[in-house]
Amino acid sequence: MAVESTNGNFTGSTRYVLDEELAGIVNISMVLEMPLLLKGEPGTGKTMLAHAIAESLGMPLIILNVKSSMKLVEALYQYDTLTRLNDSRFGDSARDVSNIEDYIKMGKIGQAFTAAERTVLLIDEIDKADTDFQDDMLDVLDQMEFDIIEIDRTVPAKHRPVFIITSNAKKDLSDPFLGRCNFHHIAFPDPKMMRKIVKVHFSDIDKELLDNTISTFYGLRELDAVEKRPATRELLNWLRALQADPDFKPSRLAKGEVPYLGVLFKKSQDYERASQQTSRRRLF
Repeated sequence: MAVESTNGNFTGSTRYVLDEELAGIVNISMVLEMPLLLKGEPGTGKTMLAHAIAESLGMPLIILNVKSSMKLVEALYQYDTLTRLNDSRFGDSARDVSNIEDYIKMGKIGQAFTAAERTVLLIDEIDKADTDFQDDMLDVLDQMEFDIIEIDRTVPAKHRPVFIITSNAKKDLSDPFLGRCNFHHIAFPDPKMMRKIVKVHFSDIDKELLDNTISTFYGLRELDAVEKRPATRELLNWLRALQADPDFKPSRLAKGEVPYLGVLFKKSQDYERASQQTSRRRLF
């Protein structure tokens, strides 16, 4: 797989398997200087794509992990009023407490805007935030600047970041926000694509182990009444567990035995469901 960028184009990375459609929307988003909004179930590689772009293009990566109670200003900058108050009260600080700017710290978006070089800015799980967060971000995306009210200063972006925004589709995003973004849905990898992903992480994997784990994994994903189906991360960790067991034989999977279910299923009800199904019958 190609891992070098060509003429600034994203072509993949050492640990990210890229399909042609996704490569196209990433590159056109960078050309148009538009944020790329990625949706898809957990484990489809949305977050890792930002890491891969940064690696491929040699850009710093800044990650904003969105919280449910977060306000946009926290992602722009923070004013440390408590430290300033303490410095003022006790008078043992080398800083001039009258200089408020000394107590301003850039948030993740602020760091991306003030960086000396272009960065990849990952805004992860934006659907966790309320609509005010999205609405407030519209002005920032349009103007590529924000105001620090306490010091009456406007901070423009030195270089427009490569915006990668992820959503697990737990909450609808506003139409105005969607209108500022390009969009791509990353479908869960089919078995053929999953083989390629596995081989990136396990280059010398035994064919029998690969065949049996892939077949078993997709059979487990099809179980009824499972709330959180195992994703790519779980498959890779499961393979590590199987390879670490000196007594494990791939033929056990072909017989319907599935060791280390706790690596694949993290919720009690899902684990119990999978245990019952695998103990009653072969999956395939």
